[in-house]
Amino acid sequence: MISAAQTPLYEIKANLFKALAHPARIRVLELLAAAPDGAAPVSYLLAETGLEASHLSQHLATLRRHGVVTSVRSANAVTYRLAHPKISELLAIARVFLLDRLAGSNEQLRLAQELPDGHLQGSAS
Repeated sequence: MISAAQTPLYEIKANLFKALAHPARIRVLELLAAAPDGAAPVSYLLAETGLEASHLSQHLATLRRHGVVTSVRSANAVTYRLAHPKISELLAIARVFLLDRLAGSNEQLRLAQELPDGHLQGSAS
């Protein structure tokens, strides 16, 4: 059972993963991670994601609210950056994890395809 002292930490972690729970937000974070100094202007993010400005704004607001990115306004330009350098590592670890899972699924598929036809028909009955 989770103690009362542990609850806030688990809630913070859950909110982090909620912030990551959309493909567009992952794309934005990967763009920021790959950008020089981990920062990019909104104009760059718009061009690279192909999102409408209002949609990008909503995603960036979610990432900001959960402390994943920060923003700085300079005249008419807003630049976003990763709030912490470890976010890049988190994305890289997630990519390795997912690629490993896909490789395992591909291996299972390959093994299933190598089964004799009679074996596959027999298991369906």
